[in-house]
Amino acid sequence: MSTVRHHINGAEAGEGARTGRIYDPATGAVAREVAFADTAEVEAAIAAAREALPAWRATGLVRRADVFFRLRQLLIERQDDLAAIITAEHGKVLSDAKGEISRGIENVEFAAGLVHLLKGERSEQVSRGVDVHSVKQPVGVVGAITPFNFPVMVPLWMMSSAIACGNTVVLKPSEKDPSASIFLARLFEEAGLPAGVLNVVHGDKVAVDALLDSPGVRAISFVGSTPVARSIYERGTAQGKRVQALGGAKNHMVVMPDADLDGAADAAVSAAYGSAGERCMAVSVLVAVGDDVADALVAKVAERVQGLRIGPGTDPESEMGPLITGEHRDKVASYVTGATAEGAEVIVDGTTAEFDSDGFFIGVSLVDRVRPGMRVYDEEIFGPVLSVVRVQTYAEAVELINANSFANGTAIFTRDGGTARQFEIDIEVGMVGINVPIPVPIGAYSFGGWKNSLFGDSHMYGPESIHFYTRSKVVTTRWPDHTPTQVDLGFPSNH
Repeated sequence: MSTVRHHINGAEAGEGARTGRIYDPATGAVAREVAFADTAEVEAAIAAAREALPAWRATGLVRRADVFFRLRQLLIERQDDLAAIITAEHGKVLSDAKGEISRGIENVEFAAGLVHLLKGERSEQVSRGVDVHSVKQPVGVVGAITPFNFPVMVPLWMMSSAIACGNTVVLKPSEKDPSASIFLARLFEEAGLPAGVLNVVHGDKVAVDALLDSPGVRAISFVGSTPVARSIYERGTAQGKRVQALGGAKNHMVVMPDADLDGAADAAVSAAYGSAGERCMAVSVLVAVGDDVADALVAKVAERVQGLRIGPGTDPESEMGPLITGEHRDKVASYVTGATAEGAEVIVDGTTAEFDSDGFFIGVSLVDRVRPGMRVYDEEIFGPVLSVVRVQTYAEAVELINANSFANGTAIFTRDGGTARQFEIDIEVGMVGINVPIPVPIGAYSFGGWKNSLFGDSHMYGPESIHFYTRSKVVTTRWPDHTPTQVDLGFPSNH
């Protein structure tokens, strides 16, 4: 059985004293193994990144940009191969895998503009003969810890900006689908990135802790569940590191009485069940304003899900693939099977769906009359389960969302511009969609939520990533002009 190994200083590394299993989610069979790094192997990757840092930092900005232009072209040319790797280990359908690659390329395109993004500022003659300018300099070695659900897009969120800013990177991808990260590292180097600038180590908590504790790592980027995000933020910052840690979500989609209900139902089905619900921007709560709206939406969503085709991601007819593991499938099912006892009404029960496979498949579920306090509402499910909460007014919908501990994304469907504008103002959530169910920003903006969906001050990718991956330095200069000087013990003045 083949083993996915680490990529350190441009070469394969790792003896694999400890390994993990990589499953084919469509069959349930073990496809290969992945080497788990020990602390020494992680430190070797960090050492390679530290050694490569001075030369990469000294590399001209235009030369750096050339790497990203070439990388963009390689990603386009190799997208079929990369999508096949994603589908084989994650399980998502090929069209979804290609969509993920496309969104990742946006971040590469943004990073290619680094000559503009890294410009500083200058003020002339702030005092007689004195000028001031600022520069952006790299923070150093960056540890990037990424989740299983987007094994290409999320690493590109982090690596593109970090490397463009002159940093070097040690990437720790999910051990559940690690092969795409190795493919990306090789593409980066084929595009001209020097060995050691991007290193990949695989593993579990041992590898993560090594990145968090190593004095050689200056910044940590993380995407995952809220409990882990909180832990990583606290441990990393306690070590003096700069940390951005994105956590979980419970995204609400509000449907007002004046909305196009057919369009809203289509959007809800797409946003709730796409990628089998394994995405932090999935709509998991449909908030219907008024019982008439709720009744109509429940009927329309239930009708639409009957025709969804669930099967292997490699099947062109499949619209939704399996979940990542059998354990995760069983956990998702438990939310549905326990909903009735909590007082909810299961309209469509995906746990009863049957499949001609031992893969980690589950059907889609629709649960009506859900309320806060129910497990199906309070917790992040990360699977194809859509809950319906009934409220009577716009104000109730806003209060419901703002009371939630998560604040990643939300959306409202309405034809009324005034209502939409007020929602944008009222809602306490980091990303908002107006008649857009999954408001993931394009690469030129930044991604991130509020409250328990983000730990740290900087959002991911886009302009905020440049701030996160650089340190600002302000330089005040005066050149001799033969003007007589004297000792002055007073506080410096600009006058």
